[in-house]
Amino acid sequence: MAINQNHLFEELDGVKCAIVEKLVSPARSAFLKTLLELNGFRVIVAASPPPKAAPAPKPADPAAVAPTESVPPPPPPQTFTVGVTDVGFNPINAIFGRLLKTADGHVVTMDYWQEKSAVSRDDIPYFSKNEE
Repeated sequence: MAINQNHLFEELDGVKCAIVEKLVSPARSAFLKTLLELNGFRVIVAASPPPKAAPAPKPADPAAVAPTESVPPPPPPQTFTVGVTDVGFNPINAIFGRLLKTADGHVVTMDYWQEKSAVSRDDIPYFSKNEE
């Protein structure tokens, strides 16, 4: 059982994992897998189950509703769940504890983790950034 919502566990492909992120795109899962494997973690990426569809509301008077063509809904986007086999891993603690490194040896920052910046600027602490 998870300690809190920031420390989730799940079984992915038959292996108990600490969840890094859920419902991520294929590009995001590739980025996370590369970064975490570079830092020595065994990463498991599994397809996320499709979201549950809400039941259609029932009309008040079935006779008043005109018949319409049944159009199938578009398929849900393909999303993935990313986890690591080290169940002690917590992404928030790893980022702010400066435990993860990039390929060029810099510390992973929150902007780099969220892919807002292509370069990790670890020389400026997150708490002293000037708002631009």
